[in-house]
Amino acid sequence: MQAPRYLVSFDADTALHRFTDILVIGAGIAGLRAALEVPPDLAVLVVTKDRLTESNSTYAQGGLAGVLSPEDRFEDHVQDTLIAGDGLCDPEVVDLVVREAPGEIERLIQWGTRFDVENGSLALTREGGHSHRRIVHALGDATGFEVMRAIIARARQMPHITLWDDSFTLDLLTDEGRCVGAILQRGEWGRILVWARQVILASGGCGMVYRETTNPPVATGDGMAAAWRAGAQLRDMEFMQFHPTMLYVAGSARYLISEAVRGEGAYLRDVHGERFMLHYDPRAELAPRDIVARAIFQTMERTQHPNVYLDLSHLDPEKVRQRFPGINRVCRAFGLDITRDRIPVRPGAHYMIGGVTVDRDGRTTLSGLWAAGEVTSSGLHGANRLASNSLIEGLVFGARCGRFAAEAARSERERPVPRSLRFLLPPPDNSDRLDIADLTASLRSLMVRKMGIIRDAQRLREAQQDVDFWCRYVLFREFDTRAGWELQNLLAVARLMIDAALRREESRGTHFRSDFPQRDDVHWAGRHVLAPPRQEIPAADLHPAPLSHPVDATERSSPAAPEPVPVRSPIANP
Repeated sequence: MQAPRYLVSFDADTALHRFTDILVIGAGIAGLRAALEVPPDLAVLVVTKDRLTESNSTYAQGGLAGVLSPEDRFEDHVQDTLIAGDGLCDPEVVDLVVREAPGEIERLIQWGTRFDVENGSLALTREGGHSHRRIVHALGDATGFEVMRAIIARARQMPHITLWDDSFTLDLLTDEGRCVGAILQRGEWGRILVWARQVILASGGCGMVYRETTNPPVATGDGMAAAWRAGAQLRDMEFMQFHPTMLYVAGSARYLISEAVRGEGAYLRDVHGERFMLHYDPRAELAPRDIVARAIFQTMERTQHPNVYLDLSHLDPEKVRQRFPGINRVCRAFGLDITRDRIPVRPGAHYMIGGVTVDRDGRTTLSGLWAAGEVTSSGLHGANRLASNSLIEGLVFGARCGRFAAEAARSERERPVPRSLRFLLPPPDNSDRLDIADLTASLRSLMVRKMGIIRDAQRLREAQQDVDFWCRYVLFREFDTRAGWELQNLLAVARLMIDAALRREESRGTHFRSDFPQRDDVHWAGRHVLAPPRQEIPAADLHPAPLSHPVDATERSSPAAPEPVPVRSPIANP
């Protein structure tokens, strides 16, 4: 797959600069946990493209999984994770994360996180795929909000940590095969080159590549695309987990209905009132997410109805309202009483299991670059993530990235920072116009239709052809807006996802091929699908392919690279 090395033109000799020991890209749970692990004698800069509170971590409802009761064992949590991962987990990584989870939960409590308690002890619930009640939660169904409140407050107390919001990471800077920083677009400051001795990527997922998603608008795969352009290895991009139960009210925003609702005993019913999960899996509503999502999809196809329904009417009404105050509040806005009315739900893209390949310390294949959280493929989730294991993964790998990146930064303190890098995209052909919003919507719709819960070769090839065409005339343009850069990143990620889905000719975990409906351990046991590396482009081919016809524009590609900002002091601190 061909793409320019960088999204934008730049010249390090004339740009605005910032220097730091550790650069953390992303301010979700993984990024801030990494920053907090770095010792106070090293300077840490954390950047995020929106508000500090705008991340998938903040919107997490369910909770954090950890062995915290005497009835539970580490071995049980490990086994549940391996079963959900459908033969593709790294058992040593699973054991590592499971054993470190209770300590990370205790640290959150020490930092001021107020988890729900019951009879003087942490309240534990159970979710799909778990054999025991081991999920801690906060504010009923607003765990992510409470955890991020505490961890952001802690980070703000640390004098060696600087937090920048409104800072879009355009690309990772590399020099002689090593990551040396990143190019940012920061609010009124414009373009900045941030040089770092070590970089930690914790930019989250890419749920916005689908029209139906539980993710916030910031989840556009920027970190995955930037890492791929920089030469880091990505793998298992076919494994997008679809959350089974997203509130579906036509014409409204989509809201996540937590896995914990089924964990507390809710039933799934079709439009005729039949409890259909009993026909698909002996665990019924407590089956892993991939099984439940496919069952809902197939039920919607069978009944020709746009959704199914969650039914809590048989549960104690007071307990339901107390346990799920946020869900109750959202549903009431649509005139739904969750203790009496059936809640319309359907699956939505939720969590990218694949991503940047990392080892057990969070080290990527690109020297100087570490990664943690949803942007990665760590080996914990395998082919399907077990509910409430993601926040724990972010904490454990965030801590490890912070610790080992700090050690690497100390050993390279005298390394000179290169300052002669430059990259120039040719001026675009402005004979046509591009409607970024329309193309983004078309991509997201295509991914639902042809790269959704159930896939086959014909639809995947059709999707590949369409995305290839869009890539040819979009990836080679230079935009000056966030919407344009996000579209380029979504296209790159979508293309890698489709390629991986075509290559994995079996069904495993979240990846289901109707033309290869069985898991194939003869050919695919333990095998990862590696994303193809970015191909260099001959200079003569850098101009974008023209559109076959003009499109009405809401935004236009940049007429030229912006005027570079004069270089400032090496300790510039905007």
